[in-house]
Amino acid sequence: MPYEANSPEDYINQIPEERKEALNKLRKIIKNNLPKGFEEGIQYGMIGYYVPHRIYPDGYHCDPKIPLPFMSLASQKNSINLYHSGIYSKPELHDWFIGEFPKHCKRKLDMGKSCIRFKKVEDIPFELIGKLSKKLTVGEWIDIYENAIKKK
Repeated sequence: MPYEANSPEDYINQIPEERKEALNKLRKIIKNNLPKGFEEGIQYGMIGYYVPHRIYPDGYHCDPKIPLPFMSLASQKNSINLYHSGIYSKPELHDWFIGEFPKHCKRKLDMGKSCIRFKKVEDIPFELIGKLSKKLTVGEWIDIYENAIKKK
């Protein structure tokens, strides 16, 4: 569901009431665990965590005016979604997450390439998301991104 938000707080104010507490908790965990340098804002109509232009002036290759995306949170029609570009781009991180998930959640992992879907707020593995948020520094993410772009 697209929201017209100007800030993460504005975004959360627009989502269904039963999801606000979980999204606020996810947001806090991510902000408390993301390595220094990432910033939070609205990207692509979601709460986004990205590398700001002051650190990576080139921006996102698809649209250099946009800071380099890294993670996003969204309230969709049937789920709360976490998008993590590192899981998609770094096989070791992907394998680690898939291996750790069953230790933190009884439900089957519902995941696409970079999208992790949580249909029930009580199934969100907050501690695991905190650990995931710590796994890549800004510098590591820029290196992974640039290596992927150069291969194209």
